[in-house]
Amino acid sequence: MAEDTNNVEKQFSIQKIYTKDLSFETPNTPAVFTAKWEPAVDFNLATNVNNLEPNLFEVSLKVTITVKCGDVTAYLVEVNQAGIFALGGFNDQEMGPMMGSFCPNILFPYAREAISDLVTRGGFPQLLLAPVNFDALYAQHVQQMQQAPGTGTLN
Repeated sequence: MAEDTNNVEKQFSIQKIYTKDLSFETPNTPAVFTAKWEPAVDFNLATNVNNLEPNLFEVSLKVTITVKCGDVTAYLVEVNQAGIFALGGFNDQEMGPMMGSFCPNILFPYAREAISDLVTRGGFPQLLLAPVNFDALYAQHVQQMQQAPGTGTLN
């Protein structure tokens, strides 16, 4: 019976999901459209957490994609997808994975769709990002933090 009580005490809800910022740049158009299309894709992710009030957090996922053909930048797309999440009843050990993995995992499909749409509207071939294993990324981050003590805290 005590286990059921613990599960009831934990609360999670999505309050809002929104695009905080987005950018699409094509610095070398129209010349890039006449060049041979052999793209090299650079993919970067970053997350940020802001505590808005007790048990209410903004988690943002920033995805940056730079596509080059040779030394020429074809396009740069950046999406900062955010959400407001209400979390209650989670202990400190559970909050890290919730903020560093669970919430970004919810946000990623929205960022992925925005990126695909921007790239296509920019006149380039569709860019479909592969799924991201946020659990593995969070575990890697925790390991790096443990190897370099005193560099900050997780959240």
